[in-house]
Amino acid sequence: MRVAVVGASGNVGTAVLRRLRADESVTSVVALARRVPHTTPPPPYDRAEWRPVDLAAGGPQDRTVEHLRRAFAGADAVVHLAWAIQPSHDRDRLRRVNVEGTRRVIEAAVQAGVPHLVVVSSVGAYAPAFDDRLRDEDWPTEGIATADYSQDKVAQERLLDELELRHTGIRVARVRPALVFQHAAGPEVKRIFLGPFVPRRLLDGNLPVLPWPEGLRVQAIHGDDLADGIREVVVRQATGAFNLAGAGVIRAADVAEVLAQGNWREVPHGPVRQALWAAWQLRLAPIGPGWFDLAAGAPLLDTARAERELGFRPRWTSVAAMRDLLDGMMRSPGTASPPLKR
Repeated sequence: MRVAVVGASGNVGTAVLRRLRADESVTSVVALARRVPHTTPPPPYDRAEWRPVDLAAGGPQDRTVEHLRRAFAGADAVVHLAWAIQPSHDRDRLRRVNVEGTRRVIEAAVQAGVPHLVVVSSVGAYAPAFDDRLRDEDWPTEGIATADYSQDKVAQERLLDELELRHTGIRVARVRPALVFQHAAGPEVKRIFLGPFVPRRLLDGNLPVLPWPEGLRVQAIHGDDLADGIREVVVRQATGAFNLAGAGVIRAADVAEVLAQGNWREVPHGPVRQALWAAWQLRLAPIGPGWFDLAAGAPLLDTARAERELGFRPRWTSVAAMRDLLDGMMRSPGTASPPLKR
């Protein structure tokens, strides 16, 4: 198979390249990213044929779709991973990358005659749910109104709905993972979500007590398990939506065991959200309160369909993936990819 991967240099892209590099059924990989290596990079980036593309490019001479179409020529599948979370205060740029970028990928895939498009969506596309009941892929993809990331994921889902209606000859798969963690992504995740004002020593078990929003619980998936799931979608030419998450749920005690020697205290949502809003407005926090709303309201994912149709069997639990990420924030040197460098 020949596979094109859009957004191949980031957290998920690195895991996908690592998986495809070891896959004998994948004979060639075209990797697309805004910043590409100029010399032969180290593993897992070395096997791919790299091509530059900026999904947010504009202007009268914009040729993004043409560049994508040429890169997609002859591909058996396109895997779309590209997404921007920063700069969080530049809403227009985020839409250009996330929504208009997806539109361009779809247009290029149709023009190139690609038979299979695999798009990584997110648990963030789902409507909120505050209990512990598992939701399958039929849960509404209405998103969380106050979270820009969520609303862009909803817009992406609607573009895929339109594609399926207008172009029935292309097979479309939507992968909706929980939070994606892995050791190598530690520097990137810390930079995007914590910023420079959170000292690394606080991530090494030195918190006296962990303040934890009341009732907050989240799922996670390790990058390698997500890459395995994406690989199965590609080689099986699967269609439809697939929830992917590691076993179990991350709660206050799990995080406190790593960061605060088991000491934690629940705090009300209101003051936490107000503090995050103020810090974001002052440019002290890199993300805004919408991310808190997303974490508090994201449903827990039922992965039965992926287990049944893809043979999905994650090797990492949600808690183990969280531990790997936190250790990576402290100790990972990152990778040779610009987004993942320390």
